[in-house]
Order: sequence, then structure tokens, then C-alpha cells
Amino acid sequence: MNAILEGAGKRALITGSAGFTGRYVVQELRAAGYQVHGIVAPGSPVGEGEFSADLNDRAGLAAVVQQVRPDVVVHLAAIAFVAHGDAEQMYRVNVAGTRNLLEALAGLAQPPSAVLLASSANIYGNTDVGVIDEDVSAAPANDYAVSKLAMEYMARLWGDRLPLIIARPFNYTGVGQHENFLLPKIVAHFRRREPRIELGNLHVWRDFSDVRMVARSYRQLLAAPVAATAGRAFNICSGNAYSLGEVLDLMADIAGYRIDVHVNPAFVRANEVIRLVGDNRRLAGVIGPIDPVPLGDTLRWMTEA
Repeated sequence: MNAILEGAGKRALITGSAGFTGRYVVQELRAAGYQVHGIVAPGSPVGEGEFSADLNDRAGLAAVVQQVRPDVVVHLAAIAFVAHGDAEQMYRVNVAGTRNLLEALAGLAQPPSAVLLASSANIYGNTDVGVIDEDVSAAPANDYAVSKLAMEYMARLWGDRLPLIIARPFNYTGVGQHENFLLPKIVAHFRRREPRIELGNLHVWRDFSDVRMVARSYRQLLAAPVAATAGRAFNICSGNAYSLGEVLDLMADIAGYRIDVHVNPAFVRANEVIRLVGDNRRLAGVIGPIDPVPLGDTLRWMTEA
């Protein structure tokens, strides 16, 4: 498929377009020819093609949707930080806000051809399955994960009116991610050549991807045949697990020195998910071979940015 022509004549709506992931999805879809519109939170700067709207303002959100009349939708807007302190706000935005968006989309005279909802691999929780595929039972271990699983179940109510795609990204990172996330924090310490770093759980393994691969996967799912994607969940992942120690070793090689690591009990999360490694074969079966960016290359990109 010619990526330059893929979105020609089509309108894309991206919620959370000014966020970390949103900026890369905007770039990806514009490069593929889509006319891209975004929704940003009230009070945020409004850029080209963007609208300010609150997901919990049903009327305001519906007005934006009616104005854009999108052909495809990527719903990224959410409270995405696991340790976010306001659980009520997390459920309000991640579940009720998503419902308001689906209600508005279903009310269009011509519904979109694809609506991708960003869920999370956190819904799998602590599982003894070595590599997690989409059929592994959900066992969310924190409010963020519960809110995303609740969003998935709620979205099913709209499955007969909208062609929904559930994306379950595993951990991913890249230039522009906030330092309250693990890898940007580690990279920032090395960039400043700080002698020590305080971390939480050291004995964790994660499937880290590059945000550019995630954005590309979202675009490819939007362009895939509806029969192959509608109503299905897809893991977005590399299929490779890295321990925190391996991440620190990679950064030591890039920066040319080793940092002194201290465990701060305040950073140790209760109910921490120990191992999250994904199976991406369902995704590959729809969009074709996945070529993950090696984590060392992503970390170097972040370091040199």
C-alpha cells in the first residue's frame, strides 16, 4: 500500500493530539495524506487543525465531532500515568469521556470507517504467562489498568454501530515523553551526567517499543480491512523483554559511565506488575511484518535529541 496516498481525501480525528503519542500519530497520518484534526484539553495551546474540548463535555465534544466529520479516529486522550493521584478523575476521563466520544461518533450521518481506542497492556496485570497474547485473561492490578479494561467493556456496547479497534500498547518511549516515566527519567539523569539515580522496583521486565513504531502500527491498523480489525484487540509491542538492569547497561554504554543506583521506597509501587512481554503475532497478521526499533537505538535517539 502506498503510504503517501493512503489517507488522501480522508479526515482523521485524534484526541490527545498534543500529547506525547499524539504528536507522533499526527506526523504519521499527515505523512500518509490524511487531513488531520486534533482535540486538546481546555487550556492547552491550540495548534493547526486542533480544537479545544473536554471529553466530559458531551455537547461540546459532539459539536467538534460534527464539525470534523472524521473518516478515521484515534482516541488517545486519557489519564495515562499509572501513579496519578486522582482515581475518580481517571475513571471519569478514561471511561465516561470515551463513552461521550463514541456516542458523538455514532451520531454522525456517516460514521467513521475505523475508530482506534488506545487501551493498555496493563490490563493483563501480573500473569504467569511468559508471553502475553490477546486471549490472556485480564487481571488489572491498579486503577489505571481497571479504567482501561472498563473502557474496553463499555466500548463493546457501541460495536454494532462503530468499527472499533482496541489497541493494547505495552511500554513504549521516545523523545518528548515526560520524565515521570521510567526511561525518560533514566535518560535525563545520564544526559546530565548525574552520579546517582533513585528508582523504585528494580526487578521488573518490560517490553519496550519505540513511539514511532507505535504510531506507525496505529496508522496501519486504520488502513487495514475492516473485516480484519473491527471488534478485535491488538497488542502493540516488540515481543522482547528488557530488565531494568539491561536498560541501565545500555545507557552506560551510550553515556560512557555507570550511574550509582539507589532504591527509594517511596518509588516502589504496591501491586507492581513484574513482567510484561507481549505477543504481536495478531498485529503482524493484519499489518504485515513488524520491525521493532532496537531499544539501544531508541535510547541513543533520546539521549542525543
